[in-house]
Amino acid sequence: MKVRYFHSLCRVARSIVCAVLCGFAAVGTCVSAARAGDQITLELNKLEDRDGACRAYLVFGNGSGERFDDFVLDLIVFDRDQVIAKHLAVDAAPLRADKTIVKMFDIVGIGCEQIGRVLLNDITRCESAGGARTDCIDKVAPSSRAAAELVK
Repeated sequence: MKVRYFHSLCRVARSIVCAVLCGFAAVGTCVSAARAGDQITLELNKLEDRDGACRAYLVFGNGSGERFDDFVLDLIVFDRDQVIAKHLAVDAAPLRADKTIVKMFDIVGIGCEQIGRVLLNDITRCESAGGARTDCIDKVAPSSRAAAELVK
């Protein structure tokens, strides 16, 4: 409990420092930047048709300061009509601390043009050097550059 309280105090302190440095007009942007430092960004960068499958390229930015040796995504793929088309488990480990990395996987039996949205439903396995974690999905900030959106 003391650790969570300490982290909360650190976030408040960062927010106050940001407010002073950035000026009160830009507080929201600055606070968001301070919080992004402990996040794992997850970008659906590209979808590419490959031999009866759609290859997805995910860009992970691990700004959490932790190495994850176990990191399994539970993904739900929706078609353009927002009907569930696929349910996938994607093993993205390892995610090294303070490192950007690209992971690829194939979505078999569906063309890329049919994909409308990908939902990060959960992170079913998440383990750092400190042991198993339960807050991993809270650390992930999804985005997309592809035609399909990535949400949680």
